[in-house]
Amino acid sequence: MKANEKSKGFASLTTITNCFGLKRDAYYKYKSRVDKRLKLEQLIIDIVRKRRKSLPREGVRKLMKSLDVDFNKANIKVGRDTLFSVLRKHQMLTLRKKTSARTTNSYHRFYKYNNSIKDLEITRPNQVWASDITYIRTVKGFCYLALITDMYSRKIVGYHLSDSLELKGCVRALNKAIYQAKNIKHLIHHSDRGIQYCSNVYTQILKRKKIDISMTEENHCYENAMAERVNGILKDEFYLDQTFTDMTHAKRTAKNAINLYNEIRLHLSLDYKTPNMVYKLTV
Repeated sequence: MKANEKSKGFASLTTITNCFGLKRDAYYKYKSRVDKRLKLEQLIIDIVRKRRKSLPREGVRKLMKSLDVDFNKANIKVGRDTLFSVLRKHQMLTLRKKTSARTTNSYHRFYKYNNSIKDLEITRPNQVWASDITYIRTVKGFCYLALITDMYSRKIVGYHLSDSLELKGCVRALNKAIYQAKNIKHLIHHSDRGIQYCSNVYTQILKRKKIDISMTEENHCYENAMAERVNGILKDEFYLDQTFTDMTHAKRTAKNAINLYNEIRLHLSLDYKTPNMVYKLTV
């Protein structure tokens, strides 16, 4: 070791590598691999962050599919394990909260219809619509999002956010769905046995439009599982589980979330297509 190295309190790279029985070339090769890996990680993070501006809670599997084009443009190959490892290292894995609230009152005087879709094979859009209501928190209390989803394409075809569980929210969601549909011949409307869906006003709209009525059996919420799943996606992946400042804020966020869900979010069950793609291709 040279005198000036001692005086400055450090050793040369050659001295250090010799202590470990290594050569300088081995160190530079190792450093090059580390730098290359860090550069790749940063590139992956930048691409993922750009995607998550629209879909902040998209999972790793869907990210893999949705970012294929971006990874190819960047000339990088990223496997699922690599992507998972990078996101975990940088604390970018999605965490989801599980919450629930009762929105269904099935103890009422109105007629309850049988489940007519239990063993039905769904082969086209506008064959079965699933309806449900989910709650959204605001600082001043709850508001309620009525949703109607096409069971074939998973597209949300009608929705309305209101400040109560009164009938009007469900009716407005239904009217929106009917208005946008090109063909509702032989359509079945499926829901739980909530008072809103069993009410005379609601069922009369369905009957006038010659839409068949189907309902879950008592306490069998799994018979409307797809509608429940859509509720969960909107809350888990699009931040509808947060507490909003007011109805205006909640409505704006819900509208944006539903647009992103229909137009951008890929579905495994749709062979990694969006609901809009499947709905438009087959209607």
